[in-house]
Amino acid sequence: MPRPIILAVDDDASVLEALVQDLRRNYGENYRVLRAGSGQAALDICSQLKERGDPVALVVSDQRMPGMTGVEMLERLQATAPAARRVLLTAYADTEAAIRAINSARIHYYLTKPWDPPEERLYPVLDDLLEDWNEGYKPPFEGIRVVGPRWSLRDYQIRNFLSRNQVPYVWVDPEKDPQALELLRRFGLSDNHLPAVLFPDGSSLVQPDDALLAEKVGLRTQAEQDFYDLVVAGAGMAGLAAAVYGASEGLRTLILEPEAPGGQAGSSSKIENYLGFPLGVSGERLARNAVDQARRFGAEFVTQRAAGILCDGQYRQVRLAGSRNVSCRVCLIAVGVCYRRIQAPGIERLTGAGVYYGASLAEAQSCRDESVYVVGGANSAGQAAMHFSHVAKNVTMLVRADSLEKSMSKYLIDQIAGTSNITVETNSEIVEALGENRLEQLRIRGRRGEEIRPASSVFLFIGAAPQTDWLPESILRDPNGFVLAGRDLRDGDGRLPRLWKENREPYLLETSMPGVFVAGDVRHGSVKRAASAVGEGSIAVQFMHQYLAQF
Repeated sequence: MPRPIILAVDDDASVLEALVQDLRRNYGENYRVLRAGSGQAALDICSQLKERGDPVALVVSDQRMPGMTGVEMLERLQATAPAARRVLLTAYADTEAAIRAINSARIHYYLTKPWDPPEERLYPVLDDLLEDWNEGYKPPFEGIRVVGPRWSLRDYQIRNFLSRNQVPYVWVDPEKDPQALELLRRFGLSDNHLPAVLFPDGSSLVQPDDALLAEKVGLRTQAEQDFYDLVVAGAGMAGLAAAVYGASEGLRTLILEPEAPGGQAGSSSKIENYLGFPLGVSGERLARNAVDQARRFGAEFVTQRAAGILCDGQYRQVRLAGSRNVSCRVCLIAVGVCYRRIQAPGIERLTGAGVYYGASLAEAQSCRDESVYVVGGANSAGQAAMHFSHVAKNVTMLVRADSLEKSMSKYLIDQIAGTSNITVETNSEIVEALGENRLEQLRIRGRRGEEIRPASSVFLFIGAAPQTDWLPESILRDPNGFVLAGRDLRDGDGRLPRLWKENREPYLLETSMPGVFVAGDVRHGSVKRAASAVGEGSIAVQFMHQYLAQF
């Protein structure tokens, strides 16, 4: 970030030189001290600084200058550098004019000449003014900017990807920020290129996919090696726990995650029943700490999607989305689940334009002072409702069941009941989403029958759909797609499947493909809680050691 500017103005070259030297001696380490020989020159310099984005912290100007007095210049300066502290240098005979200028030109202080010694007559005054300026100054953001309309699915996905990967950025909505088009022009783009991601080095990406965006922001997208002891597919809580325990126990560990660490729990604004955090903890913090911990033990994270698993003797081949294979001795399936799609008319068409699956923390600020709908009755829906209640005008929870007691933790039920701007409507569901280019209304069926209500944002938390279509047929799943493991591999007569060729029982979390384990929400019969997923991920590593001990 460029150093803030102190500008000295005087038409007398010798006086100006003395002032500049005194200013540089005391402030040169933290500020750039510039000079101007007239009022007009000072205004020109400040205009140029504004165009470059260089902040002006302080202007010290003489009063008696030909063409434009100091008071006139400082008064006009407010249009160019309104936050700058303005100081007038006067002769003793001009003090009356200087006092009047405090009101007319809104100068902050006046000093009489000469100012010797500066340690007594100059620096104390300027120190206070600069301290005051620094308290109110917000330096311009110099990182990544995302320019895109709020009601764009890809814009939402980009912001969600960056947020969940802890990549700082600023969102610029061209529908609300008049400077958005000028910002695009500086990068050689127009509003036909939205959404666009602008980088501080002057480069940009237009409508990038996650893989390209990940590579640009510095996330690893390719595995460093061709062979690992353990490959973990998915970096939710189960996968992160396995990464920590596997890497800490000497296994060369690779974690494949196409989106962001943390899974569904990682997007939770606050988990209050997680062991060891009496005041609660955000899913983002849990995920970030787990990633740091796993990396400290040598685990490698790659932003890639697992696309298949093959059996190759005592080794397993994991195919990546880019068609490359990595080999491993053992593998863990921990890809978690996604929220089930609602089949109501309009939902699919308006997804990303007011209809969202899950609750992105990146979207919360967009809902400030709006009416928000949350659909679902489990903990994830309750946590989202509490989070949105801090920014939204009101939050309405639509729950198909007749109460929250069967699906939500009591602490959340109590919090929701005690939050005045959250309303829970049981026996209710969405039957249609209405709107042209964005969500405008919801048709809701509830206790009072069907009614249409205005709505700008609805967040859906309905059920859990396992992401297992990429698995081979040799890894057995239940009718809903959840992966079978351990005792669940036996049929109703207690027999193991024919494809199980081992002369032993499957380990507790081992799938029908020996050496491939499963943990977390994607496992058949799992408890859908963050702590349970962590437990399964860590336990799976112990069974892996037992499996590896055979060879």
